Amino acid sequence: MVFSTALSERLVYRGDFALGTLMRFLPIVTQIFLWWAIFDSIDAAGVGQRSERLVSENPGGEPTAQIGGFGFRDMVAYYLLTMIARAFSSMPGLASGIALQIREGEIKRYLIQPIDLIGFLLLNRIAHKVAYYAVAIAPFALVFFLCRDYFVDGFPPPHLFIAFLGSLVMGFAIGFFLEAAIGMIGFWFLEVSSLLFLYMLFSFFLSGHMFPLSLLPDDIEWFVNLLPLKYLAYFPAAVFLGKIPEDELAGEMAIQAAWLAFFIIVCRFAYARGVARYSGYGG
Repeated sequence: MVFSTALSERLVYRGDFALGTLMRFLPIVTQIFLWWAIFDSIDAAGVGQRSERLVSENPGGEPTAQIGGFGFRDMVAYYLLTMIARAFSSMPGLASGIALQIREGEIKRYLIQPIDLIGFLLLNRIAHKVAYYAVAIAPFALVFFLCRDYFVDGFPPPHLFIAFLGSLVMGFAIGFFLEAAIGMIGFWFLEVSSLLFLYMLFSFFLSGHMFPLSLLPDDIEWFVNLLPLKYLAYFPAAVFLGKIPEDELAGEMAIQAAWLAFFIIVCRFAYARGVARYSGYGG
């Protein structure tokens, strides 16, 4: 009932999904020109900074250098896929909304009614994503059709596509429980906006939303790969493009599932401890 009500509500008042989705793809035009210039300059120099960078002749004029295992077309395809991944894993307003409910006392309604706060918010976010993709699937399909030539290897084989879908679903759940756990800090501190700003700043860079993590220097990349943030954007895109070695794919999926279980436990524990110390007064 919670899910169906939330879904109906969003389908009514979020008629801007389609236009908003189409507009969010416009920056990809800038990215295409930017990365064309970068790869073209590497071709012109004929050198790379890392051992896996390659340069070859291209009579057609398109840059053929590879950076961190990504060619020019791969890079454009990567940005398109990270937009899908981030649309799944981003949770705008979740942590701040939880902190606000705690600060203003609205949290008490979940304590006196038979509704679980975390479950209620999770169903609302699922409804939001379902409504978003139900309306935005046409703009997504249009953009990917126009950019189909950038997917050099085409559609991935079935087992990789299933892994890609699984990584998106787990990325959504990790994003939800991670931000919900940040919101639970509101039980101890009245304001979480500064902490949330730091998280969003690091997440933008370390999730792979800005660039593939394989472009990082080796002495930094290994540490970033230990963090859960890569599963919010980089990992799903890399799975789709076949950048994850198949002998490592199952292990990476297991690690993503372990991070999900970790954040579920942290979120539940923080909520239980927070409710135990929470006090509400008034009618």
